Amino acid sequence: MPRQRLYLDTSVFGGYFDEEFANHTKPLFERVNDGEFIILFSTLTQEELAPAPSYIQELVIALRTEWVEFLSVSEEAIDLANAYIAEKVVGKTSYADCLHIALSTIHHADFLVSWNFKHIVNMQRIRGYNSINIKNGYKELEIRSPREFEYYENEE
Repeated sequence: MPRQRLYLDTSVFGGYFDEEFANHTKPLFERVNDGEFIILFSTLTQEELAPAPSYIQELVIALRTEWVEFLSVSEEAIDLANAYIAEKVVGKTSYADCLHIALSTIHHADFLVSWNFKHIVNMQRIRGYNSINIKNGYKELEIRSPREFEYYENEE
């Protein structure tokens, strides 16, 4: 069975060094570094992490390239992100969050992983994103926090 494909949003990289989130984020990165998952890494995430401290940049650089798939923002992703906003799943100020979700959806991520509970890992919003996904011919997207991967076994 192929490796599960995880889209990690920007908050997960910061969570590695955050006292509140590190206990759940570091084990996920250990599993990533052990080759258990394929990481979907977008140009959007890269842009958002550009001003981050060097220790976060080093975490990104440490990802093994054979387990990373690089994604670019496309018109298709922009259109889907705009659909989330047009349908009022979130407001216009959450456009970047919508773009992360759209990229995950279009590129068939098995999971989008985030620490953003306000705009992403939020049951009401997940239902909204997925209703738009289905309406536009995409599959539902599993959205989870790193905490949930403590109990998730990737069956290869």
